[in-house]
Amino acid sequence: MASSPLSLALLERMLLVRRVEEAIARHYPLQKMRCPVHLSIGQEAAAVGIAHALTSRDQAVSTHRSHAHYLAKGGDLDALIAELHGKATGCCGGRGGSMHLSDLDAGFLASTAIVGNSIPVGVGMALAQQLRQSGDLTCVFLGDGATEEGVFFESANFAAVRKLPVLFACENNLYSVYSPLSKRQPAGRSLTAFASAIGLWSASVDGNDVEAVYEVAKEAAARIRAGDGPCFIEMSTYRWLEHCGPYDDDQLNYRPEGELQKWKEQDPLLKQVARSGADERWLEQVEQDLARRIEAAFVGADAAPFPPASSAQTGIYATDLGVF
Repeated sequence: MASSPLSLALLERMLLVRRVEEAIARHYPLQKMRCPVHLSIGQEAAAVGIAHALTSRDQAVSTHRSHAHYLAKGGDLDALIAELHGKATGCCGGRGGSMHLSDLDAGFLASTAIVGNSIPVGVGMALAQQLRQSGDLTCVFLGDGATEEGVFFESANFAAVRKLPVLFACENNLYSVYSPLSKRQPAGRSLTAFASAIGLWSASVDGNDVEAVYEVAKEAAARIRAGDGPCFIEMSTYRWLEHCGPYDDDQLNYRPEGELQKWKEQDPLLKQVARSGADERWLEQVEQDLARRIEAAFVGADAAPFPPASSAQTGIYATDLGVF
């Protein structure tokens, strides 16, 4: 089977996300990354499929689980790893850590730690794009838990009223920390149905099928650029590791027995390897290149300096705390 450039491009970006997060998980016990990490292993197809339908001028905002979105959007690998180490060469100067990433050159505006917090930020960015008539859009990455926050409804309603150029990309991995969707929302509720009721064009897709995600995202982006207003995409997927940290947590028994294994059998990466028809030599070369890049990023982060204490108040709104 001949490999298409699209299939290989999607696979290569998924490999980048998976291998980087696996490396973070391996290095984390060394305690040089002194910030919490929320890994997306198992959810790579959702991030990559959405990001591939965006341009570098389009903006994206993300959540506490942001590494995959940052990398998929074209964020700088070296700056990401340095940021996790709190170094001055990090994408936020070492001040943000894992949950606060930004790469303006790649159109990755920001990620924030509070659930739902980035939603109004992204909608505000979309309003600015509309006022500037830029023709660009903003993608708001969110999880299923964020759809339970009041700010989601308020922001989605405002976006619908104003027909803002915003794409809500919802990764439904079934859990908010340890609470399954069944404990948080009534049986039979459809996330796409209530997004549609707000006034968003909505679609549901297999979040472990990167090409399916890309096709839906491409359609949504076209609708948005045509002035049809905001869209909502629900992607069913699953995180393999613990909510926060580099380890497996299946022994905690908050997931039904066998559920994790069932989802691992739907590994989005292996699915795309099979679909792409990538030959072994191509895969071997990509893996070798990624291994070199990732190793260099960790070596560089280890050698980089911490930000000086004199810069502690750089970039904050008020430096005279006595006014409070």
